[in-house]
Amino acid sequence: MKVILVNGSPHKDGCTNLALEEIEKELKKEGIETEIFWLGIEPIRGCIACNKCIKTNNRCFDNDKVNEFLDKVEGADGFVFGTPVHFASASGSITSFMDRVFYGRGNLFAGKVCSCVASCRRGGASATFDQLNKYPLISNMYVVGSSYWNQIHGNNKEEAKQDLEGLQTMRNIGKNMAYILKCMEKANLPKPEYEKTIRTNFIR
Repeated sequence: MKVILVNGSPHKDGCTNLALEEIEKELKKEGIETEIFWLGIEPIRGCIACNKCIKTNNRCFDNDKVNEFLDKVEGADGFVFGTPVHFASASGSITSFMDRVFYGRGNLFAGKVCSCVASCRRGGASATFDQLNKYPLISNMYVVGSSYWNQIHGNNKEEAKQDLEGLQTMRNIGKNMAYILKCMEKANLPKPEYEKTIRTNFIR
């Protein structure tokens, strides 16, 4: 079993990464393989709805971090998407990343486990957490919660280390995700067979 943890912060080793590392520790304790995938600081352009990805093996025409991540998706059983809070919402880079990663790719993620986390100085974490959850919740994924909203607080990594409740929340995400993954592995049940998607347009 493998979980990929995505760091959507421009800081490779900041508060967001601290949160992901705390989750990662618990996953590793349970023998689950992990990888932290940093989006970096190069611009990630938004989705232009060209639909080329749907026609080209689910890969985007713009060969950047999105395609690098998509190459790893089929080999992973779970995902954690982490972001700092920018103006009470997710970072621009992870927003563009998520828009493109999930566009038309529900089948790639269906039946897999996911959790989303936000790190902030003070406010906006709940709105950001809600924003990120929209992606797995529309993709037939199993969303993992914790003992509090999935957030950690601090203006920098050293401050975030003092958010003991936030760190505990992250550890509980790791415990819950490991439990669900192991239950799924032990049950060894076939994935649900979904009906063909019905799209209802209200203006004709």
